[in-house]
This record gives sequence, C-alpha cells and structure tokens, in this order.
Amino acid sequence: MNHALVRALLLAAAWTRSGAPVPLPAQPAGAGDSAYVARHYAKRELRIPMRDGVRLFTVAYVPRDASPGRRYPIVLQRTPFSAGPYGAGAYAKTPGPDPYMLRDGYIFVTQEVRGRYLSEGTFENVRPLLPDSARKSAPGATDEATDAFDTIEWLVANVAESEGRVGLFGISYGGFYAAAAALSRHPAVAAASLQAPVMDLYFEDFHHNGALLQAHLAAYPVFGTPRPAPAAAHWWLPEYLRVAGRLEGGDHALLALGPLRNVTADLLAGNEWWSAVAAHPDYDEFWRARALPARLRGITAPVLVVGGWFDAENLYGTLAAYRALRERSPAADVTLAMGPFGHRGWAGQDAPHTVHGDLHFGDSLAAAFQRGVEAPFFRQHLKRGPGGAPAGAWMFDTGRKGWTRFDRWPAPAARPRTFFLRADGSLGDAPVAGRTPFVEYAGDPLRPVPARCAGPTVEEGRLDRVMSDDQRCFAGRPDVATFQTGPLPSDVTLAGELAAHLVVSTSGTDADFVVKVIDVYPPDEPNTAYTPDSVRLAGYHQLVRGEIMRGRYRRSFSAPEPFRPHEAAEVAVPMPDVFHTFRAGHRIMVQVQGSWFPLFDRNPQRYVPSIFQADAADFVRAAHRIWTGPERASRLDALVLPPPGRR
Repeated sequence: MNHALVRALLLAAAWTRSGAPVPLPAQPAGAGDSAYVARHYAKRELRIPMRDGVRLFTVAYVPRDASPGRRYPIVLQRTPFSAGPYGAGAYAKTPGPDPYMLRDGYIFVTQEVRGRYLSEGTFENVRPLLPDSARKSAPGATDEATDAFDTIEWLVANVAESEGRVGLFGISYGGFYAAAAALSRHPAVAAASLQAPVMDLYFEDFHHNGALLQAHLAAYPVFGTPRPAPAAAHWWLPEYLRVAGRLEGGDHALLALGPLRNVTADLLAGNEWWSAVAAHPDYDEFWRARALPARLRGITAPVLVVGGWFDAENLYGTLAAYRALRERSPAADVTLAMGPFGHRGWAGQDAPHTVHGDLHFGDSLAAAFQRGVEAPFFRQHLKRGPGGAPAGAWMFDTGRKGWTRFDRWPAPAARPRTFFLRADGSLGDAPVAGRTPFVEYAGDPLRPVPARCAGPTVEEGRLDRVMSDDQRCFAGRPDVATFQTGPLPSDVTLAGELAAHLVVSTSGTDADFVVKVIDVYPPDEPNTAYTPDSVRLAGYHQLVRGEIMRGRYRRSFSAPEPFRPHEAAEVAVPMPDVFHTFRAGHRIMVQVQGSWFPLFDRNPQRYVPSIFQADAADFVRAAHRIWTGPERASRLDALVLPPPGRR
C-alpha cells in the first residue's frame, strides 16, 4: 500500500492554506495553529440555499472582535474537497490563503460545492457553465457561476459582520471554482485570486495535447466514485485504496496493466470520470464545454493569477488564465506571480529553504510571496489598505534564481530566437546541410522511455519532481535524439512561450513526440549546502521544460489522422512558458523521444480510432526521424531577453 500517496491525496482533500523581490521574515506567530484560530475567530457552520432549493454546506470563520462598528470583508473559497474539520469546536489551522491574511483579519468562508461531502445536490466533475443567455432565459437553471452568485448574495445579506466586499480564492480545482465565481459578476466581488487554476482538462491534469496523464490513474476514484448520500467521510477512500493498492508496484505496475482497455475493463470499471474520459479521446464538445479560457470575459475586479514553474498539474491553466484575462477582460487589473514551486508549493507553511527536487532556489520564497504579493493584494482591494505590490508580472528566474517584476508577461523586451536541430547533434542559430539530413531514433512501446532516471514517477503523491529532474541518463539512448549547443559564452535567458516545430517521419502510422529543453551544467559545477548527498551538480542535466504531443492531432485536436509511413510531416509541439537563464559555461540541450512513461500513456504506433480501445497487438516498434536539413528544418522557437542592463 502506497501510504505516502494516500497521505498526499488526503492532504489535498482537507484545508491546506498556507515571491517578492527581496527576502522577507518568517511567517507570523500563530501560523498553522488551530488554537490561535479558535482564540481569534468564531466558527459557524451554515447551509446556504441555492435558487433551485439545494443547500450547500458552508463554514465561516468570523473575527471575534467583529461588531456593527467593526465589519470585515469576506474571502470565499468553493471546493470539491472537504471543508472540515467538522463540528463547532473543531478549527482549521489556517482558514484562508495565508497566515499573513489570518493576522490581517477577514471573514474566511469555504463552501463544499453541490454533491460533495455535506452539500446537497449532484456533483458533476468540472461542471460546464451555462451560456450567459441561458442564465437569463431560464432563471431556475444552475451552474457553478449561479451557485457562487447565490452564495455571495446570501453571505452579504445574512452575515451581519460583513462589510459588503468579497474576495475570491482557490488553488487547483478550487481555482476553477474561483474563476466560475468571478464569472458570476456579482457586484460585491472586489478581488479574485486564481491559483494554479484548472482551465481546460484536455491540456492539463488528465491530458496533455491528446496524451493521457497515466500517472494520475489513482486520482480517478476521488472524482468518479458516486456519493451515496451527503457525508463527512471520504466516501471515495475505499475505492481509492483498492486502485492505489493495484498500482503499488509503481512504474512496473503501470506497464503491467497493458493497454488502456484493461484499465476500463478492470482497474476503473464503473468509474464515472474514467468512463467519460475514455469515451472522449478527441477534443470534442465534452471538453470544450468544460474549458474556461474563452469564457473569461467581462470581469472587472482585480485578479491575481498565481502558479509554479514546476507545477506538473496546472501550469497550463495558470498561463492560459492570465492570457485570457488580459485579452478578454481588459477592464480587470491582472497580476501574474510565478515562483520556483511545484503544485501548491507557494501555499501552506513556508519552508526555510526553498528546494525543488535536487535544486535549491533560495530561502523562504513562499513566505516572500505570501507577505510581499498575496496578502497586500487582498489588503489593498478588500480592506482599502496601503498599496499592494504593483500590478504586472512577478516572475522568478529559475536559472538566475531571483525575482524580476515586469509590466506584463511576456516581457516587452523579449525577442524571438530560433534554435535549429542539426544532424550532427548540435543546436544552432541556422540549419546546416549534411550528408544525412535527419536523426533517427527507435520507438518501442513495450520498452518505453522512462519519465525519470531514478526513483518512481509518482513520489509522495505528486508528479512535480519530474519537472526539474536530472536527465543525464537519457543522453545517448537509442530511443532519444539529443541536440545541444556548445558551452555558452554568455548568459541566455528564455522568457516566454516555447514551441518546437518538428519535421518528422515514422515507419508506423501514429507516434508521440516528447520535447525536452534541458540546462546542462558545466563539469565543475559545485554542489550547494542543500544538494542531496547522492547528487552531483557537476554535469547535471536539469529539465527546464518538457511537453508531449500526440502526433495524430498534429493538424487538429478534434480530427485525428494517421501518418503515412516514411512520409515527412510537420508536428508542432506547444510548450508552457519558461523564465530561465542558462548561465555562461552551461549548454542548452533539446531532446526528442517517442514516450515518457508512465507519466503519459504509450502510443501503440499503429493507428487505431481510439487508443483507449487499442489491443496489445496494436503496440508495435517503429523508427522515427527528425529531419534537420535546410529544406526540412526542425527547430525550437523561443523568446529571449537581453541582459538586465539592456532591457
């Protein structure tokens, strides 16, 4: 039994709450202390009626010094997880976004969405929003925006200590509900923070560019196990334990599952969410109805979007939310903050040393963000306090290991630069002709390229470790194509979107393409005081960004098509943004491979209408070519910042 994975999921299912350009002091006294909360806040358990009569279980923490002459704004979070601990005498440790806000004083409210835990109604995973016209024409119709509107309306009218302004907050799935609440456009909403928000599950969490995130199989019981009746207990836990037990062997167990049709027939038989995912392999109306970026229009309240560069789950959603808000809600003052964190790594209790995987990035960076950006944002817009951190983009450079503030993201000074993949294994500013204008590598779905050099893919219930891992073991493999620059004469800062544009051919009829951008450290790189004893940073290959593209979707995610064997085709691999300086003496490396297992499911390499229905016989070896000649030039497009003094 993988007890670490259970603990991580249970932590995600409970109240978990908890940077700026300079180091800041540790978190205030009382952080993470439920006794402190009980002394300063009175807890109320409420059941708030929705327009269709369904009542949603809600917990409010009201400052004990509140009175008719001393009112407080509300900070609201809506969640599909538990709002516990339950009972009048049981207090959360930090009932709000961070300990600094706990000290500032707000009415902290969390609500279980319909169909979850003690709330009435029926749950639908990533419930689609109604069109605006439907809400007007059918007053009794409900979605997550109407539920949020009704909740805010009730709170402002019935919580006597409220001064009328409401801030929205949510991390991960909670970020989806915070975005839906912002789209309620309730006039009381004065600020919103979308943190690692779910925006489109076809491109994050459960999928990436058409490939299934197979390492997430153990999460399906949490969202796809029907709830028999409202309950304070984790009703999905027995099913989760069964599935996690089957996967206890880690990567080997996932490979032993065989084709995904075995998951449907055995491991997740009857799971509602798995059944829906398996029935919709292409980007169809099922997924479009659940996507939020195109809906983020007409929002006028200030918005703080927060994410981590090493978030293996919702990095896509963070960046998509920021771009959509900038484009579709121009009246909103939108701020972006991106730090060297994994999923939720900026929230909760601060670690004195900010370490991700093997790498140390600084000290108390979560506290720096909480005190320097998050708490001032809510203080400014909800309490009319002193000016918060200026709007714009607060971005952490994961190579230089420091914060920079830009007016917006990408930075206006960033300029396009192209790195061409060359047949001799080099990476340069121009393609070159060669005797063999391609690089060939093998693809065997029965022996896929592993996601990590060492250790399990799923560690402590999280996938984030993969995001900055050492890639040394992959250089020289026959199923990985490697390209790199020479030692850099000066710093090179990638700052913005990345996209690989590959010209490929394959002996099969389907293929996946994984592109990884890697920082190769020099052979004399010293260890830091926080480097694990088993690790040597000399010659380290740090993953800066990696992404997968299912080749059948190269022209359209909605209309897959096979490759013609040995015929060249163009495949674009969009990749999430980076802000990383490759220091002088380091090298920039690009690797291309055909699998990334068990992070993602295996492509059979024989085209079938749905990989969820593929048989074992469909999984075949293939030879793949990356074309590199001037006429068929594969490349990596990036945005590059000039040195700090020339920006």
